[in-house]
Amino acid sequence: MVASQKTEHGASAPAPDFLHTPYVRAALPFVNGGVSGMVATTVIQPVDMIKVRIQLAGEGSASGPKATPLSVTRQIISSGKAMDLYTGLSAGLLRQAVYTTARLGFFDTFMGSLTARAEEKGKKIGFTERATAGLSAGGLAAMLGNPADLTLIRMQSDGLKPAAERKNYRSVIDALSGIAKSEGVTALWAGAAPTVVRAMALNFGQLAFFSEAKHQLKMHTEWGSRTQTLSASAIAGFFASFFSLPFDFVKTRLQKQQKGPDGKLPYRGMIHCFGKVAKEEGLLRFYRGFGTYYVRIAPHAMVTLIVADYLGWVTR
Repeated sequence: MVASQKTEHGASAPAPDFLHTPYVRAALPFVNGGVSGMVATTVIQPVDMIKVRIQLAGEGSASGPKATPLSVTRQIISSGKAMDLYTGLSAGLLRQAVYTTARLGFFDTFMGSLTARAEEKGKKIGFTERATAGLSAGGLAAMLGNPADLTLIRMQSDGLKPAAERKNYRSVIDALSGIAKSEGVTALWAGAAPTVVRAMALNFGQLAFFSEAKHQLKMHTEWGSRTQTLSASAIAGFFASFFSLPFDFVKTRLQKQQKGPDGKLPYRGMIHCFGKVAKEEGLLRFYRGFGTYYVRIAPHAMVTLIVADYLGWVTR
C-alpha cells in the first residue's frame, strides 16, 4: 500500500517510495556501478591475471621468449593450481567497489547534469560532452581506487618472485596493511599518475564511445535494446583497449617495482618508465598482449554495462 501526503491544495498525492527518494536516486548510479563492476571482475579475473603476467614477462630485455596467454596460463597452473588464476580476487573486488562505483556513478551524475543543462538551452548533448564526462569520471575514480589497484598488481606478481622473497599475501587487507607498514602509506599511491591517465583514456574509450555508439545504433538501426548494448560495448571495448593499454602497461610496471639491493627503484616515474621501456624493450612492448587486454577489457565492459543497464532498469 502506497503512503500518501497532502499537497498544497489539500489533495492527497502518493508519497515517493524508498527507491525514488532524492538521496537514494543520487546514490543509485554509484551502487549500480559498484555491483556491476564486481560481477564483471569475478568473471574476468583469470584473464586479468594472465594480462599482468604477460606485461611483466621479459622486463628489461627486448629479446628472449615471448610470453603468450597459453604459455602464461600453463605456467601458472603447473606451478600451483587452477585457482591461482584467481589470485588477487579480493583486491579486484575492492578495486571495483571503490573505482567502478565512483567511475560509473560520477559518469551518470555528470551526464545527468550536462543533459539537463543542454535541455535548458534547447539542445542535445554530443560526443564532446560524453567525452568530458568520461574523462572526468575516470580521473577522479582512479585516484580513489589506486591503493586497491596497486594491491591487486602486487598480489598477482608475487608468484613471479623466488619463493624466499614472496610475501604470500592472505587477502587484500593483509596486502594493504603490509605495504603501508613496510613502505609507508604514500606507497599505496605509487603509479597514481599513469593510473589516472589510463583511467581517463579507458573511460574516454569505454564510456564516451559506448554512449555515442549506442546513440548512433539507436538512430540508424532497428536492433533490439540488448543487441544495441552488446554491440556498443564491444565497440567501446576496442577503443578503451587501444587508448589505455600503454598506460596500463606502465602502471603495472610502476606498481610492481620495489627497491633493489642498491636501494633504488627501477623507474623514477611514468615518463622515465616510458623512456626506459622504449629504449630497452622497444615501442611495440607497450602493446604486447593487446589481444589478451581486449579480451579482458571488452567482456568486462560488456558485463559491467549490461548489468548496470539492467540494474538501472530495475531501479528506475
